[in-house]
Amino acid sequence: MQDPETKTKKVVEFLQAVTSPGRLNLNFELLNEPRSFTGESPAEISVEFSGPDVALLLARNGELLLSLEHLAAKVLRYEHEEHDRISFDAENFKVLRHQELRLAAEAAIERVQRTGQPFSFAPMSSRERRLIHLALAPSGLPTASSGEGARRFVVLYPAGGKPEAQTTNDDRAQVIRERFRRR
Repeated sequence: MQDPETKTKKVVEFLQAVTSPGRLNLNFELLNEPRSFTGESPAEISVEFSGPDVALLLARNGELLLSLEHLAAKVLRYEHEEHDRISFDAENFKVLRHQELRLAAEAAIERVQRTGQPFSFAPMSSRERRLIHLALAPSGLPTASSGEGARRFVVLYPAGGKPEAQTTNDDRAQVIRERFRRR
């Protein structure tokens, strides 16, 4: 396992390559106090972007921002379940998006309890689905993720409307990882 200084150095080198002259016109700052967007333990490395090209990072629901974050996690060789250990943000995009997801979860809980019908959220990334599941958990209503790939979404069921158990590719991948870790 790498020490925090080595990890930070690798992330800085990666971001310098992305933002060097002729590429994205961005400034970045490593935050001294890493942020937590999920209410859980904060990320080991938090980066805040600013500059003229921030709009490019935030276009299409922050697709480029999230992609850079994903690539940085790969540079650090984080496993899929460890990707929360690094966090990139610009203009409080993530803070606002997480508030939006919490509000959507609250509205869905109210709707499902009122109508007794399941509610399907729009497709979203695995991190956002996780946030939705966490926001829905206190309601006690069952949830499940459905769909494949980029079209995967969360479904909130009424009380007693237990979702069907299904094996996904993620479940199979996790079982394979666990087998190799035991060796």
